[in-house]
Amino acid sequence: MEQQDIVTRVRDLLDAVHFGVLATVDLKGNPRQRWMSPVFLPRFPDRIFAVTSEKFIKVREILANPRVSWMIQSPGLERIATVTGTCMIVRDPMLSAEVLERIGPYLQVFWKFSGDPRSLVVLETLIEKAAFFEPLAASAVRREQEL
Repeated sequence: MEQQDIVTRVRDLLDAVHFGVLATVDLKGNPRQRWMSPVFLPRFPDRIFAVTSEKFIKVREILANPRVSWMIQSPGLERIATVTGTCMIVRDPMLSAEVLERIGPYLQVFWKFSGDPRSLVVLETLIEKAAFFEPLAASAVRREQEL
């Protein structure tokens, strides 16, 4: 499986399930995970985007340590992807609008807790390593590539 093929498989999986788990490191050095609604944007094939409120703790965690990991899986665990990379906090209304257009229908819980829409920021993860695993496939081999 070629490097770009792995990212394509991750993108296809995310397009199908619309949810993933974001892992950060908290201010005491402990790992923290939370469900998010990430998305790929066609003009940035090597990045994953999500929105959050700047008041949420994950923003402070990412500012202190931008190394993050994403896990995306199909409901029956037929396909599992992990991505690691560097995350940036982006305050750009145009980018926010573009991300929201793609993931808006999947943010019902987010809007309950986020408060003021003006506090919206984009999490932009530059993919540095991607892995894809189909554990139920006849040739169940985990494929991993660094970008």
